[in-house]
Amino acid sequence: MRQKEEKNLENKPKRQKITIGSVLEIPIDGKYYVYAQILPHSECVFFNFKSKSPLVDYRVLNDTPILFVLGVYNYVITKGLWKKVGKLPIREELNTLPLAYMYDRFTNKFCLYNNNTGEITPSTKEAVRGLERAAVWGENHVVDRIRDYYNGVPCIWLKEHYELFPESMPR
Repeated sequence: MRQKEEKNLENKPKRQKITIGSVLEIPIDGKYYVYAQILPHSECVFFNFKSKSPLVDYRVLNDTPILFVLGVYNYVITKGLWKKVGKLPIREELNTLPLAYMYDRFTNKFCLYNNNTGEITPSTKEAVRGLERAAVWGENHVVDRIRDYYNGVPCIWLKEHYELFPESMPR
């Protein structure tokens, strides 16, 4: 019984603190790794970079294009589901988090959401075009979205976004 308990502890992710600037390593289906960085306000920037083996020098991410910036549930980090593997300064362009949009399907109205201040202001569909939808994502949904991006297929979790903005659907 004792050996089984010790084995379970070995496989259990270690608890982690949320540290702004930390680099997170995200394994995708045991095939490749992608990387994100913790930003303020429960946001993470996901880099358009994948590697078959874990990165050693995280500075390569400084010049890597941004895939997207999303709100992520705190437990994804604190429970160690994505391992903190390093730390980098936050890019200057991310010192102010990008705006996101909100959409009410019952009133068909759009709002802008300021991730930096929490302010919500009425908006138009045209003004929010190209923005991320304000949401907090779980680890499985983010992994699905990354996998779908690299496979060039629409992500199931973006179905309503694609309905609102069909031009954003991968072809």
